[in-house]
Amino acid sequence: MSNQSPSGRASLGALAHVRSISHVIACALVLAPCAAHAHAIAGDRVFPSTLSVDDPGVGDEANLEFGHQRVPGDAGDQSINTFDFEYDKLITPRLAFSVDGSYVMQNNPTARGFDNFGVGLKYLLYVNEAHEFMTSVGVDAELGGTGSRAIADNFSTISPTLFAGKGMGDLPDSLAWLRPIAITGEAGPSFTTGGGQPNSFDYGFTFQYSLPYLQQHVHDVGLPQPFSNLIPLVEVPLSRSQGQTTGTVNPGFIWMNRYGQLGIEAQIPINRASGSHVGILAQVHLFFDDIAPRTLGKPLFQ
Repeated sequence: MSNQSPSGRASLGALAHVRSISHVIACALVLAPCAAHAHAIAGDRVFPSTLSVDDPGVGDEANLEFGHQRVPGDAGDQSINTFDFEYDKLITPRLAFSVDGSYVMQNNPTARGFDNFGVGLKYLLYVNEAHEFMTSVGVDAELGGTGSRAIADNFSTISPTLFAGKGMGDLPDSLAWLRPIAITGEAGPSFTTGGGQPNSFDYGFTFQYSLPYLQQHVHDVGLPQPFSNLIPLVEVPLSRSQGQTTGTVNPGFIWMNRYGQLGIEAQIPINRASGSHVGILAQVHLFFDDIAPRTLGKPLFQ
């Protein structure tokens, strides 16, 4: 999810008007945060929409994601392909509603169909622009029985979650080359409604190094396109249930511009219970609050 965060208002006079126009142009070219075109922004920091661990922002967005992974099954390893989608809609500038789903194709045994559909709410609690920090709270509900019988569970899962993100732009000049670093994370329990079904505690974090931030706010090293818009990162989504921790370490890249982003990551299982081979994730993400800020990307209530 993304956040449409306001920047400073222009002061009076012609000079301020010129500066305002220059700021908008610069934002379009180099991804500087601005009021009209923003994602999850805290000061100079733009938090991308990561593939596995949700970012701390809210916004009008759509996400399409493909995943491939091999995991242990009752009859041996299963190869699973997933096609995920999510649509987020701002109710107010700080509150967003989401709907999501996933089409699953697996073998051993062979099965295809939709997993349960989900709905969610997410609220942006706090933003500290000077320290590039933001935090949100949310709740998601996976609705049991809404997917295909061959794939989906017949019980629901409710997941309240805390999200946070911190950029390192407030480091001293002696550590300026570390300022492009950002860390985000999420944590929360997942409660099942089915009798005898185990609950879990889900958590994860990301470590990012933003080359757009390096170019604009630290030192312009002259990176050409497409490298100047790349964000190398590592995501670590984890879950603990019944005394067993599962998860993956996901190194990859996000290419981000004003209207959306493309992402790709490997999925490296942390143990045998998490998978038997390296998987892959690929993402296409659109920012409607940037593509159509006065129509599709406009909050329902200001």
